[in-house]
Amino acid sequence: MQSLKVVDYMNRHPVSFKPEMTIEAAVDLLLQTGQRGGPVVDAERKLVGFLSEQDCLAAMLRDTYHNEQGASVADCMYRGEVVTVDAESNITDLAQHMTNNRPKIYPVIDTERQVVGVITRTDVLRAIDAHLGDNYSHN
Repeated sequence: MQSLKVVDYMNRHPVSFKPEMTIEAAVDLLLQTGQRGGPVVDAERKLVGFLSEQDCLAAMLRDTYHNEQGASVADCMYRGEVVTVDAESNITDLAQHMTNNRPKIYPVIDTERQVVGVITRTDVLRAIDAHLGDNYSHN
């Protein structure tokens, strides 16, 4: 049977953002990678916020309306309590959280709140599908 731990399915090299980055640079990264958002980290890779496509879109619309540029990630990111997950968490527990309209992307953090990866709904689906496939092949 395959492992159902977050660490085995998370993206270990996600796009992350620095608070001082411009929104334009952040959007370029999102578009290049296809990631829908990502953690905002400080110089020690500690989580300080989260930047989503929606945050970027709102900032770019606002800048377009005012005919300005210059918004930074810090100006636009979500600063509240970012929902995170531990690398050793169980995928099925995370899947249950995700069914309640929770975030689509979870930063994976260590005990120091350093970002060590991200896990998405697609990653969780892949893990559960692999697990179910193993069960079907043994029956």
